[in-house]
Amino acid sequence: MPGHWTKNGAKRLVIGLMLDDSLDTNDGVQQYVLSIGQWLSKQDHEVHYICGQTNKRRLNNLHDISKNVRLKFNGNSLSVPLTVSSHKLSDELGKIDFDVLHIQMPYSPFFGGRLIEWAAKDTAVVGTFHVAPYSRIANIGGRLLGYLSSKTIGRFDQVIAVSQPAAAMCRDIYKIDPVVVGNAFNFQKFASATKKTEPKILNLLFFGRLVKRKGCLDLLKAIQQLESGSDELPPYLLTIAGDGPLRDRLEKYVYRHNLTDKVKFAGYIDEAAKAGYFKAADIAIFPSYSGESFGIVLLEAMANGNSAVIAADNPGYQALLKDVNPDALFKAGDIAELANKLSGLMSDPVRRRSLARSGRTIAESFDVSVIGPKLVEYYIAALHKRLS
Repeated sequence: MPGHWTKNGAKRLVIGLMLDDSLDTNDGVQQYVLSIGQWLSKQDHEVHYICGQTNKRRLNNLHDISKNVRLKFNGNSLSVPLTVSSHKLSDELGKIDFDVLHIQMPYSPFFGGRLIEWAAKDTAVVGTFHVAPYSRIANIGGRLLGYLSSKTIGRFDQVIAVSQPAAAMCRDIYKIDPVVVGNAFNFQKFASATKKTEPKILNLLFFGRLVKRKGCLDLLKAIQQLESGSDELPPYLLTIAGDGPLRDRLEKYVYRHNLTDKVKFAGYIDEAAKAGYFKAADIAIFPSYSGESFGIVLLEAMANGNSAVIAADNPGYQALLKDVNPDALFKAGDIAELANKLSGLMSDPVRRRSLARSGRTIAESFDVSVIGPKLVEYYIAALHKRLS
């Protein structure tokens, strides 16, 4: 164990956070890597970001080593790396004395696998598994990836999963039993957002990519059901924040059902503006069917304590909410139940405030300052295991 120490007298680790994908996007795994990396750096650890082709993100110690191609997997669009040679890894990383390599899983055998094979024998390898199953094809693809990674999976000293559904898929793919440590995010960033003005109407929010599995069409159908019903509702506006291949179809649905005065399409929202949208929402709705391993976007929406967050009971969202805030869940794909839950919340400000307060408490428990020290404990235990 190299003799490095932080300013607080703790062991100063040299950590490589590895992701096959690009760090240019702001998807959940990228946010996890960035949140953990920033927190570790503030604790005076030396952090290196080892990732796929990254053209826009600017970080200290960024090593974008692979060329990547884009494809769709598990209901998401992502980039996957082409083969990385041991020679290229040595050229880029050979002078760094890593204590820990933290691999985001599943990983490509052509990049993550090569990095694991390249790592020094006294470097601890820790993994975090982020994926929950979405479809039969995704499950088959995951098993194939597990088979291709079978040579390197035994090199891991510790494997973590972000939720129980992710742990189940990890066991299925890699035949190993991970410990569960929830996703980390920057709670303060979202908790400290301010509203520009006090709205005169109720603000409803959908935030996410406009793809089928995210369930935005179900939400619009629920709104249409509310509009055609007899219940009297307060004035409201639903903002659709996000973009994707279904946008044209969704806009046509809104036009055909005379919802243009109730629904606004805001388009893609950049990371800097995201917290403000969540703060302005009285109710944030996440009707995703499946493919969610955790639900970091729920934490981001709940952190401000203003938004009542409701979500479909897909495995990832259910794992986060069912034991601590079950009233926030509705049955995925059940438009009538979603409409009923919306109607009840829109007409009951006391219930909205209660749901918002409990959501903030949940979100705070996943702040990176809570999750980060747990990861460091696993790093050190893995390193001791490796060196013993």
